[in-house]
Amino acid sequence: MKYRYTKFTGDVLDDLDLQDLVAKLSDLLLSSGFGNPYATDEDDKTMQALHDAILDALFNGGVLPEETIERLLGDPADGDQEGTRNQLEDLIQQIIERMGEEGYITTPPDLEAERQRRAGRGAGGPDQPPVHFEVTDKALDFLGYRALRDLLGSLGKSSYGRHDTREHATGVEAVAAPKHYEFGDTLNLDPASTLLNAVQRTVRNAGGQGRLGAGRIDVTYEDLMVAQGEYQSSCATVLMLDCSHSMILYGEDRFTPAKRVALAMAQLIKTQYPGDSLKVVLFHDSAEEIPLAELGRVRVGPYYTNTRAGLKLARRILDRQRKDMRQIIMITDGKPSALTQPDGRIYKNAFGLDPFIVAETCAEVAACRKSGIMINTFMLARDYDLVSFVRRVAHISRGKAYFTTPYTLGQYVLMDYMDKKTKTIH
Repeated sequence: MKYRYTKFTGDVLDDLDLQDLVAKLSDLLLSSGFGNPYATDEDDKTMQALHDAILDALFNGGVLPEETIERLLGDPADGDQEGTRNQLEDLIQQIIERMGEEGYITTPPDLEAERQRRAGRGAGGPDQPPVHFEVTDKALDFLGYRALRDLLGSLGKSSYGRHDTREHATGVEAVAAPKHYEFGDTLNLDPASTLLNAVQRTVRNAGGQGRLGAGRIDVTYEDLMVAQGEYQSSCATVLMLDCSHSMILYGEDRFTPAKRVALAMAQLIKTQYPGDSLKVVLFHDSAEEIPLAELGRVRVGPYYTNTRAGLKLARRILDRQRKDMRQIIMITDGKPSALTQPDGRIYKNAFGLDPFIVAETCAEVAACRKSGIMINTFMLARDYDLVSFVRRVAHISRGKAYFTTPYTLGQYVLMDYMDKKTKTIH
């Protein structure tokens, strides 16, 4: 039997880091409607949009080595453009199928209709309705992890701990010399210091000539030493996200970065602060709490900004929490322009900062302060009237105001959450 050996060229997919590709597609997978600012029924998550995003990531995102791209495209002098195009389409189709197999997206069982639609064939031709895909919980969880890793890297932090205060207590991470046990301390014994005390006491009682009997060390109450540590508090947080339509208008997507920050915070709490809690409240014409698992799929809502309704709902949620710290993190780009009246009707003023709306909103801020809830506001706009209103909120609630952009939002939110700095960043 004869064997013929050929050069192994490998598969293009072998050079592809699928997780890196999914991270590059995060803007599409977390889409908030920026590609469709007029809020029609069209959805951004079509197979054509995924195809185009993958194509851009392959050639502009750096997910494939340059030599692989050159091998894929071949020599332009060959002139086989049709063959190259078909090979590229096959590669993108394989990537989409692999994303489905790995559990990042769910696709229709038969994508032949989408292939025919692109080629202009089939019953509906090019006017055939587009095929859509769905983002899975695994993809959202992974994007939250990558967002957290990238944000912590930009902060220069290789590790992160829990919420520290200036108080000292026993039973937490040791950061100071051991001390003698006192009634009420957590019995977090320091074995080395305790045994050393016992040995020294035994020798001292024997006048410096004593020996340990039969290798036994008798430990008494006065020998006990406990490790000291910084007191680490637990925190209940409500993340208030403005999802009014202005968050995707004026040529900038502000809501998708806000969602990415929320997913990163969820990862941070799950992995490093398991005693903390995080809830998400969306506010627009009204306000509602949403499950954290659904955050990545949320799109912007109606046009107005009912800040008071969001604060009121957040306060009710935090009143049920028994934590050392309770706070509201509010991310917004607009002035309060709506108010829910006692009869359920919504009073609206498109110009914002209506005296009636502002007064009721500030009254709710005062109610949060009375309940011991701090409000930290992250502004994505620099309108003079909005700046004045946010500073007023910070003054009433004894919180902080951060004037930031979608690009630096995550850094400021995580720094505030982890470090609890007292200064205001302007």
